[in-house]
Amino acid sequence: MRRSLFEDVHEDFRASFRTFLEREVLGEDNRYGEWERAGIVPRKVFALAGAGGFLGMAVPEAYGGAGAEDFRLNLVIGEETQRAGVGSFGLGITLHNDICLPYFLTYCDEPQRERWLSGIATGELITALAMTEPGIGSDLAAMSTSARREGDHYVVNGTKTFITNGINADLVILAVKTDPSERHHGISLLVVERGTEGFGRGRNLEKIGQHAQDTAELSFADVRVPLENLLGQEGEGFRYLVSNLPQERLSIAASAVAAAEAAIGWTLEYVRERKAFGQAIGSFQSSRFTLAELHGEAQIARAFVDQCAQALNAGELTPEDAATAKWWCTDLQGRVVDRCLQLFGGYGYMLEYPIARAFADARVTRIYGGANEIMKEIVGRSLGL
Repeated sequence: MRRSLFEDVHEDFRASFRTFLEREVLGEDNRYGEWERAGIVPRKVFALAGAGGFLGMAVPEAYGGAGAEDFRLNLVIGEETQRAGVGSFGLGITLHNDICLPYFLTYCDEPQRERWLSGIATGELITALAMTEPGIGSDLAAMSTSARREGDHYVVNGTKTFITNGINADLVILAVKTDPSERHHGISLLVVERGTEGFGRGRNLEKIGQHAQDTAELSFADVRVPLENLLGQEGEGFRYLVSNLPQERLSIAASAVAAAEAAIGWTLEYVRERKAFGQAIGSFQSSRFTLAELHGEAQIARAFVDQCAQALNAGELTPEDAATAKWWCTDLQGRVVDRCLQLFGGYGYMLEYPIARAFADARVTRIYGGANEIMKEIVGRSLGL
């Protein structure tokens, strides 16, 4: 079906970003493969993305951004990184644009906006969001990282884990307990800056997939964070986190559908060329039926995601619809990539093929952004159960 979501300006943006990926991420020397082996994307690539206008599009012009508050631009970036088979690079960019930036735009006061927004838009300041702690999973209210007020600083102690952009990050939005006697109402958000004394980064975690994405453990030992680095109001952190979850989950869902579509495209090319028993394997009925099913499922998921994107731009996306999109599309991604890999046979298990990397990258999408079981709980409660 023809998509009606995008306008000419979005397609021009898509063409520009596609060129950026071909020149700066893939390149003739396969630099993305080098980043996968190194476990991290070079910081200079964020600066190149910023120079191209692909970071912080919603940052107001007064702070060096484009002032384009249109999530469709964010969708283009997620779709094109998946199409190019560079999903773990895309994860760092979408985290920066889709997940972290809204906190700075919504909750920063004027001095904070002047300090940080320009660098976020240029890629000079890479962002991360630190919520998860060892042993608590999705139960954020059980976090133990504490922030005690002492004069004109908060003194922070604790540990966070599974932090995307954890090695590269210059600004970490840190969820802390400012009132240990409270659960949700005791949570606040602080911005911890690179180089702050006592702020440590552990190892770059080794993962099943998403290899070019730096994912780290962060530690805080008597870290003195200035009071002026508080985002919004003390004790409102949990509400702030919840308010941004629909956009975060839609971002994950959109990239999941794009990953499924990319896998189908690679597989169609392969089965047209690969021969068995004297004929292209795509001519077998089992192959045709499999790809017809996957194509249909992806088309239906795409229609729902596009509708959610329109609702988000209109300020009408509900937590329940975002949760539905997240769990359905990431489950779909896993099914599609698995069945596509099967059609590649033994070659599908070789990392030189993008389908193999996509298979490994897909598994975590059902976990981050809220495990899919939590998504179903949100939807189930909305049904009055």
